[in-house]
Amino acid sequence: MKARLTADEYIQGIRNGDRVILAKAITVAESYLPADYGLMEQILDAILPQTGKSLRIGITGVPGVGKSTFIETFGNFLINHFRYKIAILTVDPSSQITHGSILGDKTRMEELSRNPNAFIRPSASGEALGGITHRTRESILLCEAAGFDVILVETVGIGQSETAVKNTVDAFLLLMLAGAGDELQGIKKGIIEMADLIAITKADGDNTKKARAAQLEYQHALHFLRADESGWRAKVLTCSAVSKTGIDTIWENLQQYLQVQHDTGHHTLKRQRQEVQWFHECLDSMVKRKLTEYSSLSELLADCEKQVREKSMSAPKAARIVLNEFFQQLKTN
Repeated sequence: MKARLTADEYIQGIRNGDRVILAKAITVAESYLPADYGLMEQILDAILPQTGKSLRIGITGVPGVGKSTFIETFGNFLINHFRYKIAILTVDPSSQITHGSILGDKTRMEELSRNPNAFIRPSASGEALGGITHRTRESILLCEAAGFDVILVETVGIGQSETAVKNTVDAFLLLMLAGAGDELQGIKKGIIEMADLIAITKADGDNTKKARAAQLEYQHALHFLRADESGWRAKVLTCSAVSKTGIDTIWENLQQYLQVQHDTGHHTLKRQRQEVQWFHECLDSMVKRKLTEYSSLSELLADCEKQVREKSMSAPKAARIVLNEFFQQLKTN
């Protein structure tokens, strides 16, 4: 297959559920090449009617909590019990040297990666905050149009800005470890407040009692936090991906959460807010990208960066100067 397809070939392939073309389309979505921006716009406009019908679940947690093991067990559970088609978008931290993915989650989900009803796409987070890539939303829409029922977004979970995850999915599942000394300390972190469901992992063997104790501690602490707009209060569960226990309970509770969201109208409201936020993020990105397209601004940008670096000018003033010059350039062109 040729490296670059036409927009129509991408669109038809995605609608047909062609995984090779889907993977290539996600590559286009993640591309920084100017020519690919327009191509992706054509693809997204065409497939929009086929999007929005999947369940989007964000899964996060600190390194070592067992996210990949949990996702493999959880994904197989959904496929085996409900015949769902599952797409997993794993977002790895990027190497600051090579800018490539560090963890390589696909290699750690061997069984799931061989399942014909699963599609796993690892991506490097690049410079994006919040543990998601700059085009995760586009990837979700592409997977939905390709016919996937559940989209799992695994994030870095290192506390940069997990709000980005919350604003991309329908439900946000936080995985925690027992006995790590952070049961109550974690409550101070905003990520706890954003979780719709918390699962204490590795609740098996000698660790079972510790997991139950951590569950009680978190559940007690969550009583001091406000319920979300729909009235839902996050629940704390335990599970073991190795012994495959607690997985069905997590799914049942996710279904309960989503039912509450639908009954109160907050599911639709959340999706609408996410779409508007996506629009503003795209607008910010495009304005910044447009700045770099004017060669006449490059010298001014470099000078402003120098003055900001040397503290001879504040960042807000430098930004205003560049923006004013940018608008001036637009008027003259």
